[in-house]
Amino acid sequence: MENWYLPITIVPGIGLLILSTTNLMVTLSNELNGLINEQSKDDSIILRKLAQLKTLNLTMVFFYIAVACLAISGLIGGLQLKTIESSAKYISVLGIVIMLLGLFFLIKYSYRAVSIRQDQFNSKFDKN
Repeated sequence: MENWYLPITIVPGIGLLILSTTNLMVTLSNELNGLINEQSKDDSIILRKLAQLKTLNLTMVFFYIAVACLAISGLIGGLQLKTIESSAKYISVLGIVIMLLGLFFLIKYSYRAVSIRQDQFNSKFDKN
């Protein structure tokens, strides 16, 4: 694999996705903690936000696996062993596909987060 460095160049981008997803998880965890400790609990919102937290966790798993695949692919390609050189390409493609799966779950999270937030605000205005 002549371009053994190509999979390694994708890793920092996934690192930024991991960082932003971690920030989303921390914010969501703090928000859940506040909702659970509130006097007027809305259990349906809490359950939906817990599902969101699970989605973010799954997203992180996909991103971590993608980084591992791309790092292994770069390592195998850098070794330039003819017997395993073709496997580096397959591992790179696998890493990119897994990263795309993680992005799909991040999009799913974002879409659902908006609807949860709307329901949360609507329930607050309905009580007033």
